[in-house]
Amino acid sequence: MPSFSHVLLEKDASEHIAWLTINRPQRRNAIDDLTIRELAEAIEDIGSDDAVRVAILTGAGEAFCAGGDLHTLPGGEEPGAWASENTDDISRSFKSAQRLILGLQGIEKPVIAMINGVAVGAGFDLACACDIRIGSPKARFMVAYVRIGLFPGFGGTWVYPRTLGSMGKAAEMLFTGDFMEAEEAYRLGFLNKLVPEDELKVTTLEMARKIAAGPPIAIRLSKLMLYQGLEFNLETALKMAAAAETITLTSRDHREGTSAIRESRKPLYEGR
Repeated sequence: MPSFSHVLLEKDASEHIAWLTINRPQRRNAIDDLTIRELAEAIEDIGSDDAVRVAILTGAGEAFCAGGDLHTLPGGEEPGAWASENTDDISRSFKSAQRLILGLQGIEKPVIAMINGVAVGAGFDLACACDIRIGSPKARFMVAYVRIGLFPGFGGTWVYPRTLGSMGKAAEMLFTGDFMEAEEAYRLGFLNKLVPEDELKVTTLEMARKIAAGPPIAIRLSKLMLYQGLEFNLETALKMAAAAETITLTSRDHREGTSAIRESRKPLYEGR
């Protein structure tokens, strides 16, 4: 298992769960280029590990992720520093970001965001890229780019309407840079669960364990079709569903699931 300087990757093989933690609490888990690369590498490692069936993404300390680390941008925090930077350097930074966002949605395993505090700018984008989001009342969300004259370069204009549930709410957050509080995020369905702070980890683990105990092939195909289906018409979606169903119908996991029902026991899925 790789080791990182800004990210913690922990795996529990017995429960098939991986914990991925942004570990920069002194910077409220703001991310720089190194953190982005390490997150992308960790996601790829999780994706290639057959012992892991679900991942949890969170932040150390009291924040989920406070966005991009302004101290490490070209020119530090000098106003307008990027305007004079080499566009090739900027392009390389965005390629790392794209690798991370595509990795989160492209990984075959579900990713749960455990949101323990602010998720701002790139931190909000990370939360959006996860499949399930569980938060405490301390969770707050902001599309911060507009506040410093930037465009959301992590694919926000594509993902916000899909995760927030409406073009109107996405536009409001994009244009104003106002915070969305946890209660509203839950009401809109952006947060799957909103729980007291002291129950956040337990609730997230319960969800992860439930998913990890499920049939890996069916869950993997469900995630794949969930995102690809956003671009399909109904006819294509039906054809893809038939292909996926054929795979699951002929799997050992399907036989195990039906046997467990007949025998009134919990199924033990192997991902075959």
